[in-house]
Amino acid sequence: MTPFTRNAIVLGLLSAVGPFAIDMYLPALPAITADLRTSTSATQMTLTMFFIAFGLCQIAYGPLSDVYGRKAPLYAGLALFILGSIGCTLAPSVAWLIAFRCLQGAGAAAMAVIPRAIIRDLHTGVEATKLMALVMLVFSVSPILAPLTGSALIVPFGWRAVFVAVTVAAVIGLALVAALLPETRPAHERISGSVRNVLGSFAELLRDGHFLGLTFIGGLGMASFFAFLATSSFVYIGHYGLSPTQYSLAFSVNAIGFIGASQFAGHLGGRFGMARVVMAAVSAYAAFAVLLLALTLMGFDSLRVLIPLLFVSFAFLGLVIPSTMVLALENHGPIAGIAAALGGTLQMVTGGAMIAVAGLFFDGTSLPMVATIAVTAVGALLVSLATLRKREPAAAMAE
Repeated sequence: MTPFTRNAIVLGLLSAVGPFAIDMYLPALPAITADLRTSTSATQMTLTMFFIAFGLCQIAYGPLSDVYGRKAPLYAGLALFILGSIGCTLAPSVAWLIAFRCLQGAGAAAMAVIPRAIIRDLHTGVEATKLMALVMLVFSVSPILAPLTGSALIVPFGWRAVFVAVTVAAVIGLALVAALLPETRPAHERISGSVRNVLGSFAELLRDGHFLGLTFIGGLGMASFFAFLATSSFVYIGHYGLSPTQYSLAFSVNAIGFIGASQFAGHLGGRFGMARVVMAAVSAYAAFAVLLLALTLMGFDSLRVLIPLLFVSFAFLGLVIPSTMVLALENHGPIAGIAAALGGTLQMVTGGAMIAVAGLFFDGTSLPMVATIAVTAVGALLVSLATLRKREPAAAMAE
């Protein structure tokens, strides 16, 4: 196994820990609502709080990884995630479940930020996009396997078994970090840990319109998928009458499109330029999302319409996410951890807000979910037009 492949597998598995904790318990949301005798909105709050903690805590892990190296913050994040998972397993009420999901999200934030920074330590440009796409290939298996695994555990053992499984996954991740992951931030490359230096780095990024634009292109795209995560189980199971296993299979279709398309991001970026690939993919993604909304408003309320159009929409999104992640970090190698942290925080908070919006307007049908996806897709297109219209800087970054 080459170091490139080994790093892709380890970083992908680490990146999958957080998504696995989301996707695996999606089929259990209706069961959790019934078992804990709570409301749908309260159960959705367990997802919202995970995303909020997941987003906000990235701010801490990024600077820590630039100052103290990549591995130590990974150990800390995995430890928090394991404690949160154990707490979720034992939670006696939805309030406790929300609290421990928040702790889980705080730990999972490390696995979101630091793999991105490690990729930037190792590669730039097209090579970085290829590694990012391979990492996404590994962790994107989560939306396929996690709901199916969750359903297989929920039926015989109940929803708490899901959190036992993610605890085991995190322990495996901890072992992989210790045994296989090299330290890519040697002591002589680390930045000063002074508050002034760290705040100055954040200020530099906040003044960089290109960084912010690329961050929000990916962030709005991810937000549409988060809205789907938060409401799809209620729509597919409650509205369309699917079983948890059937829902898991339907959910997996979208992941297949996302995974398959993401593997072409590096090749297409090398041939046509990464900025052009992002612009074309965002345009197609928005077009299909708006088409789905129009058909839904016209009364075509059917899985035969919903599943294929979401498949195509999320497939184009698979080209957008890895490319924008790499482009956003391209010019910020010395502060890659801080850049990954700020970008991840802005994206996760955007996603958490969309989950709250989707939950607020949820009426048991597919329309609020579809409308939220369309709005975020159009938003991503508008930001792309504003950010990538200057072709010379974008083309330079794609080299």
